[in-house]
Amino acid sequence: MFDCGVVSYSNDIKAAVLGVNPKTLEAFGAVSPQTACEMAEGVRRLAGADFGVGITGIAGPDGGTDDKPVGLVYAAVSDGKSCYVRRLLLGHGGSERAHIRVLSSSNVLDMVRRFVLGLPQSPDAQNVPVISR
Repeated sequence: MFDCGVVSYSNDIKAAVLGVNPKTLEAFGAVSPQTACEMAEGVRRLAGADFGVGITGIAGPDGGTDDKPVGLVYAAVSDGKSCYVRRLLLGHGGSERAHIRVLSSSNVLDMVRRFVLGLPQSPDAQNVPVISR
């Protein structure tokens, strides 16, 4: 059941509300696997939930760079012990922001489904250690 959601476009909100470490944001950036996992774990703790989800990326139409193009998304799910994150490249030229957002949420919901059912995550999912706070 969905109980809590946080939209955190700014680094200040990621840190203040979700507890993302400012050092993580400085070292890796807002769009990174580390930030996605800290967001997922932060919302999980905030809601007192079994699972938390974090999505961070560049949905466009602007803001992309050569290293982090429009359509780059990190989707993460955490259960407080493990955090799995996937790097998704969802931009294909003129991809619309709404399309990238739908694909991001569909991918992370599949990750949650796999977690809940005890299924393995996709082969490209990386297990990032959960940092206790």
